Amino acid sequence: MIGGFAGTTNTSGTDWGEQMLNTVASKTIRHLFTRSESVDVSVRCYPSSKLLQGSIDNFKMHGRGLVIRRDFRAEEMSFQTDAVSLDFSSVLKGQIRLKQPTQAIVQVVLTEADINEAFKAELVRKRLENLSVPALSELSGGAPISFTDVQVKLQPNNRLQLFAKVNLPDCGLVPISMSSTLGVERRRRILFENSQFEADSIPEPLREISRTFTSALDEILNNMVDLDRFNLDGVTMRINRLETQGKLLIFSGYAQIDRIPNNP
Repeated sequence: MIGGFAGTTNTSGTDWGEQMLNTVASKTIRHLFTRSESVDVSVRCYPSSKLLQGSIDNFKMHGRGLVIRRDFRAEEMSFQTDAVSLDFSSVLKGQIRLKQPTQAIVQVVLTEADINEAFKAELVRKRLENLSVPALSELSGGAPISFTDVQVKLQPNNRLQLFAKVNLPDCGLVPISMSSTLGVERRRRILFENSQFEADSIPEPLREISRTFTSALDEILNNMVDLDRFNLDGVTMRINRLETQGKLLIFSGYAQIDRIPNNP
């Protein structure tokens, strides 16, 4: 389980109420994740007497190795809320209940390995396997198609290379290769823009059929990565910016927090 929490030790000027809130906040945020390497939580409330009226300056959290919904790992995640109005009586019960919604600045860092592991998750695989695509039925012999062995390589300037395979009755496993630029639509959907089929990595006899299925996979991906499918209960996340840095993909944005979510 999660170990090591900042903000839970006694410091000068911190009264019992703020200590209690630090402890409850740490416990609450800890249980949002299936597992993690570390989570540091701190609560700012000055003067601390404001806590009795349920007024908090902000919450801060920084975590590493966080796993959400059992399958989706983030190398790092941090957030800082705006001012928070909460029901102090809920803190006495070991809970955090908001009186009104608040917002937080959020940053999430994924490694290339995190992204590739996410493509193995059941939630993702069911959108890539056993698909009936009428436009491709002639090429697939009328059988459902599955895209497997998806591998992503991050590139500079928000570019990536993507490799996969599709199993066809008459051809066996056909390799797929494309490059794309990552973009954001309506601050919630990740897009694979300006996608290009990379013929050089495909055996010449398979290039035309690979090109066709690469286009099909590109369309599927552009309708798949939507943040609204991954939001925690009571929390809506939006992306302001994304960028690739070496083998890292960094998202910056905000979260609208209507209520503290239950355990995922």
